[in-house]
Amino acid sequence: MELTTFLNAFTGFFVIVDPIGTALIFHALLPEGDRRHRIVMAVKATLISAVLLLVFGNFGEAFLNSLGININALRISGGLLLFFTAFNLITSEVKITQSEDKKDISVYPLSIPLLAGPGALTLSILLFSGAESASQEISVLVAVICTYGLTLVLMLLSGYVKKMIGKTGDEILRRFLGVILAALAIQFIYDGFNNMLVL
Repeated sequence: MELTTFLNAFTGFFVIVDPIGTALIFHALLPEGDRRHRIVMAVKATLISAVLLLVFGNFGEAFLNSLGININALRISGGLLLFFTAFNLITSEVKITQSEDKKDISVYPLSIPLLAGPGALTLSILLFSGAESASQEISVLVAVICTYGLTLVLMLLSGYVKKMIGKTGDEILRRFLGVILAALAIQFIYDGFNNMLVL
């Protein structure tokens, strides 16, 4: 495993998935009384999201090639999409209201679009396709597992997370992560144009 590749991948996924923000949203989407239902939803959403990212990351490039789409075009479009996500993180207001309904939220909105949205899926393809060796692929794989493992833990402890960080802390963190994600998005766009010019 390569530490640099792992840290780059983990940072990217951490910024997009936002485990802390996701935990706060998860806390609001389900009533606090039924602990078993909350555990089932958290585990189910995490597994669905991780599988989606790994499948999309490993086979997404081949699927795009079959459609005649170049990976550099994906880098540019993915960068633009990530930048739009980052812009929304920095500028938008998030309003969450506590729900009292016992419902299945594992696929929507937890997995899609929160945990495995377009930004995370795009990043997964870019990172796996950019891996030049087996050790780099393993590093990206471990980064995905660590990101979703951390997200699962924080969702299960969402009540404590809400008490510790509060609304103000979440606002500050979300906007800071948005700036980091914007820089990552610009880097993808730059790399895509650079590679196209070389070709």
